[in-house]
Amino acid sequence: MEAYVKNIRDLREDADLTQTQVAEILGTSQTMYARYERGASELPIRHLISLCRLYHVSADYVLGLSPR
Repeated sequence: MEAYVKNIRDLREDADLTQTQVAEILGTSQTMYARYERGASELPIRHLISLCRLYHVSADYVLGLSPR
């Protein structure tokens, strides 16, 4: 499992957001966002950037390359 899969789920849960809420912020469907969290689909760069802004973390953190 890619590190970002766990990190995006943990960040969402820590922010008390649902998959549907995050999907709306990203402009995608809940089904597609769920695929990102399961690792079934790769997270597009534009969504990575949006998630970094939403959670106020670096892309390195989301990708598992650096500690929070």
